[in-house]
Amino acid sequence: MKIVDVLLLFAALSCAAPVYAEYGMDKDVVDMGLIYQGGVHRPDWTQEELKPYVVHEYADGHKEWFFSSYLFLEFTNGNGVGYGTGYGTPAKKTDWEWLLDRIFAADKGLDALDKCIEQYKSEIGDPGFRHKIVLGWVMPIDGQSDWGELNGKNLNFNVRSHRLEAAEWYLDQLMSRFDNAGYKNLELVGFYCIEEDSNHFNGLTPFVSDYIHEHGYKFYWIPFFSAAGYSDWKELGFDLAFLQPNYFFNVDLHPSRVTDACRLAKMNDMGLEMEWEYTVLHESPDSRYGMLEEYIDRFEEQGVFDSSAIAYYSGTKTILQMYESSDIENTVILDRIADHIVDRRVNGVGGVEDVKATDNLYAVGGQGELLVYCESGNARVYSVDGRLVAEGKGFIKCPKGMYIVVAENGESKKVIVR
Repeated sequence: MKIVDVLLLFAALSCAAPVYAEYGMDKDVVDMGLIYQGGVHRPDWTQEELKPYVVHEYADGHKEWFFSSYLFLEFTNGNGVGYGTGYGTPAKKTDWEWLLDRIFAADKGLDALDKCIEQYKSEIGDPGFRHKIVLGWVMPIDGQSDWGELNGKNLNFNVRSHRLEAAEWYLDQLMSRFDNAGYKNLELVGFYCIEEDSNHFNGLTPFVSDYIHEHGYKFYWIPFFSAAGYSDWKELGFDLAFLQPNYFFNVDLHPSRVTDACRLAKMNDMGLEMEWEYTVLHESPDSRYGMLEEYIDRFEEQGVFDSSAIAYYSGTKTILQMYESSDIENTVILDRIADHIVDRRVNGVGGVEDVKATDNLYAVGGQGELLVYCESGNARVYSVDGRLVAEGKGFIKCPKGMYIVVAENGESKKVIVR
């Protein structure tokens, strides 16, 4: 078959493929990694610990920027004090201040993330964007009467106005401390409600949402599967909610749970959460590696990668554990996730075709190869760090990764080989 015939066949097949309209989308948090930070039971989140969350190193050794946004959150101090309902003794003002100090500690967490990004800019190039940050908002717990003093008044959370005063004070602290930190590579875009259903909101979130919006930020939520209020997230004041499938945590569930979650999310204009913990490690006894594969398979089948924002829950430090593992299968499955993240960042989300047709250049990435046609002569294929990988047209074998195909007349196209 001639190369032109192959291209025409590919185009016909592409036209026949399902087209997914965007749903549950937010330009600031397209692919958001969850970082649990604050409690004494968490990692310090130094630059070294954050590295695999910032840059993914593929099995073939090449590196790409990984998550484009991060949610930093905490629900307990690790010593029995909770920042939301049911996580321990309700936190007092001194506990809130302790958490703030932890979030903005030097050389840890946000500060380490900013420095880690700066370090890798010199190695793999500027990402072309500032990484977006969402910060967890702690919940004033209804019924708590001994939170502490604010502006000369002892706050009693049985009174809604007192809860709102405390909520606004904490948000002010997050905003001012972030601004004062002067991060080079981070942009604060919003706040996150740590309660995973609406039973304990007690009517507070719409007022908190108004306050957040007045300051130019957004409000996010990640309810669990079938949580109270999940389908009413807009009325509750959120700008975007991500639905948890909760499949990974129950080996008795059928993989169709992920499909059901994808369909529910689409029906309710929600994003989705991809979930895994340390039991995903390929070398672990009773490994749940295959369950993470099911998430990826079902997200692909349901068009989630084509259309929806995704939050990535990986336990406290599972990506770090996968990075440190000597079992190559842990890298392989992260390669697969990273491929989607990089593809979405480069080509956009919402039905963007891999094939780009111009008067002179056709290029598409496949499994282990590129398909290239160039009217102006042979094309050159470069790695993202500028190395010439191949020259010619037709089917060109390449290791998995991102490449830049350049025609003799200068036209270029970024493609991904899987």
